Amino acid sequence: MRIHFAVVSLLLLCAGVRTLAQTSPAAAPTCAELHLVPAPRECVAVEAIPIGGIGFFVAASKSPEDGFAAEDLIEQSLGKRIVQKDAPFIRLERADSREAKALLERHHLSFDPEMHDEGYAMVPDFKGGLAVIAETSAGIFYGAQTVKQLIRGTGKDAVLLAPTLRDWPAMAHRGLSDDWSRGPIPTMDFLKREIRTLAAYKMNAFSPYFEHTFAYASSPVAAFPDGSMTPAEARELVEYATQYHITVIPEQESFGHLHNVLKFEQYAGLGETMHGAVLAPGEPSTLPLIANWFGELAKVFPGPYAHIGADETFELGLGKTRDAVKEQGLGAVYLNFLTLIHIALAPNHKQLLFWGDIAVNSPDLVGTLPKDMIAVPWRYDAEPDFTPLILPFTNAGLETWVAPGVNNWNRIYPNNNEALGNIRAFVRDGQKLGSKGMLNTVWNDDGEGIFDENWFGVLFGAAASWQAGESSEEAFTASYGLAFHGDSTGKISQAQQALMAAHALLKQAGLGDAQDKYFWVDPFSPEGQRVGVKLRPVESELRLDAERAITLLAEARAAGGLENGRLSNPEALDALELGARRIDFVGLKFQAADDCVALYDQARTLAGDESRRSEVSQMLRTIGSHSGRLEDMRDGYMLLRDLYRQAWLRDNRPYWLETNLDRYDQAAQLWVGRGERWQSQVMQQWFATHTLPAPAEAGLPEGAGK
Repeated sequence: MRIHFAVVSLLLLCAGVRTLAQTSPAAAPTCAELHLVPAPRECVAVEAIPIGGIGFFVAASKSPEDGFAAEDLIEQSLGKRIVQKDAPFIRLERADSREAKALLERHHLSFDPEMHDEGYAMVPDFKGGLAVIAETSAGIFYGAQTVKQLIRGTGKDAVLLAPTLRDWPAMAHRGLSDDWSRGPIPTMDFLKREIRTLAAYKMNAFSPYFEHTFAYASSPVAAFPDGSMTPAEARELVEYATQYHITVIPEQESFGHLHNVLKFEQYAGLGETMHGAVLAPGEPSTLPLIANWFGELAKVFPGPYAHIGADETFELGLGKTRDAVKEQGLGAVYLNFLTLIHIALAPNHKQLLFWGDIAVNSPDLVGTLPKDMIAVPWRYDAEPDFTPLILPFTNAGLETWVAPGVNNWNRIYPNNNEALGNIRAFVRDGQKLGSKGMLNTVWNDDGEGIFDENWFGVLFGAAASWQAGESSEEAFTASYGLAFHGDSTGKISQAQQALMAAHALLKQAGLGDAQDKYFWVDPFSPEGQRVGVKLRPVESELRLDAERAITLLAEARAAGGLENGRLSNPEALDALELGARRIDFVGLKFQAADDCVALYDQARTLAGDESRRSEVSQMLRTIGSHSGRLEDMRDGYMLLRDLYRQAWLRDNRPYWLETNLDRYDQAAQLWVGRGERWQSQVMQQWFATHTLPAPAEAGLPEGAGK
């Protein structure tokens, strides 16, 4: 053993420490009160080691990997400061060391075979410190990640919780698929933060999703400058992720979802339909194109896996393969092409993943696929049973990874009611049927995605795939704020629940959930009026839920201020506030629209009464003058535009941002124009003649004012 790095005096420490205000050196929580994410497999007792004012040291073996785990523990949790000479140690011990064997014997613990690859034990050591024991560098690393969550309190009350536990994952592969093809392209700085965060919660796979956003030398036309990942960036990502025990698995769509390639004329002839979205299996140039892509990817992504996509091939059989599909059947044509892709990519020596949505419809033919392919069945609703999606592949002898989703796509903020239910049941059923992995998914169908809004669902996926059996949504929610943000008040978890309640209200109203289209729709349009009818009974409660989230977040931030140590992962808190404010604006917008209609109706009724003219004037001002309802809608879009821009640039490159900001500008300009029209037509006519035009002439919906 050697001291790898000296750590901080917690008397001086403010930034980065996870806090639990109620914890004191005299009282340790029970195992159930640790609120770790993921929850450890076994825990029997917890001690509290006072470290306030003295800090602690971290010691690791001479292994470079264990040394990195020690440095990461220090840097990401504490920083670098002087400690007292008599401070306790956190020891990162290999299980075959003399000290580790003695500690395991003392605490009556052993290493079972299933713990070997990534498992670890944690015990108070002989000298009043804490020992993390593992057989591999991955186990040491994951034990160190747990230690990060065990530092509680600040100043003189700071403690290091020292549980006696054993922990190991239920699933070998715990990954995230991140969509880089529908708008957001992350910066390298964000990607490194994403990798660190995934690793901190024991995820070990990361899969960037490409349709046209990798800069291939063999086919450069589809990848726009600054809108794609370069080979140099890919190498940098892989090198960085490897330190954190994360395998990067590139996904390049190789069958469907390729419109952004096929729309270019030099590739148009390869499509099932002209300028469509699906490659035609019978075209001679399709397999060479795919082979070139994956050959280039193999040079920069050296891991053992590659993902060929192949989902949602809706155009198959509608064009060039029409006759083949009639003769052989859709399933046979589809599965045969997957087999041909497998053959074409064999020189890369990768195990191929593919989405399982199409193949599951031909269970009798799935067995024709090469047995070393990995099926990734996916579905994103919170259904009670996912076994029918997995069994056809299991029965055919194929390895499976399950793919739930965080339910962020086309939504103002992720619908975590749906996400948690989906992840919980899908991962549970995957474990029951022997699935070796989970690939949780983030999609940006709307092009507006802010990744920092997704961490609640991402972390639940991390927990569910590490933990054995069916994970508890309630236990995770209770732990999330402390485990991810260091929030001892519980208010951040409550803020997430408030937005979940907002989604539930919209479902109750028959509107599904907080979808983007409700943020953008004009409430005076025919579609907006249809939405308004359904929204009206719940819009006040919707706003109160969103505003409660904003308030809870502000209270948590105040409680975790500079004097107590800043809350962790502040970018996710900013993204949560953005989501809450956008949901609140949906309610405000429809309320304001109703106010305009109701006030104008009343004004027209009173317009002929000379004694009520001042009231009419005030009603008209309330609609369209300073701080009136039309300005409320203009101001909402403009203020939210700025918050959105800040959130985007925290995560992403400028690429695609202007496309989204244009929507804010156009929406705001709509209300600017209506305000100007109101002043120039309605107000001028009223003060000149004391008459009012028909609602349609005033810019209000047809039928209003009757």
